[in-house]
Amino acid sequence: MKLSMETRATIGEAIFDATYILVASMFAFLLLFARNLTTIRLLAAIMAMILVGGDAFHLIPRIRSLMSSYHPEAGAQALGRGRQITSITMTVFYLFLWHIGHMAIHEPVSAPWTITLYCLASTRIGLCLSGDNSWQRKKADGSWRIIRNIPFLLQGMIVAAWFFVHRTQSVALGNMYLAITASFACYIPVVIFSGKKPWIGILMIPKTIQYLWMLAMCQSL
Repeated sequence: MKLSMETRATIGEAIFDATYILVASMFAFLLLFARNLTTIRLLAAIMAMILVGGDAFHLIPRIRSLMSSYHPEAGAQALGRGRQITSITMTVFYLFLWHIGHMAIHEPVSAPWTITLYCLASTRIGLCLSGDNSWQRKKADGSWRIIRNIPFLLQGMIVAAWFFVHRTQSVALGNMYLAITASFACYIPVVIFSGKKPWIGILMIPKTIQYLWMLAMCQSL
């Protein structure tokens, strides 16, 4: 039986999402149960678990909706809640990455920049918790989608810039700035244009791969 292009794309997306969760979970497991569990590896393991846990809240309902025909309203609620949780955990992810980077090169954290990052993260989380986001609507207000991602983008830019400046001081994390930059380069067009051009959502695939690269780099810490 020949499958349509749409069916094959649906199956492919479900397989990719499931594979991502499994691979990211494997990285978290390897970090947590390393023979020499140092403080930095423990932080990296917690960061990986936050990433996997948050994404699972979104991707598991997504996989379920792709591969079955369960009640649309229940699916919308689960997907909306998952998107909200993922948005929050991704914000926390970069705070962990910031501290891990400083520990990797044995440099004290810069108080002004750290305070700035935490303020941006708090703002982002507050915006994500606002009821104006309409998370459960398939076509939510695009302006809120952009607004809540402004502090997230600024947060990512600061972390990426710091890793770029210190790229030669850590062999393990030397390319971290590239992964962060690439992830946002894929993510921002989706935030801005996906409402009118749903096909651009395919950029979430390379964006997701960047996070696996970040976790892979942490394995060498």
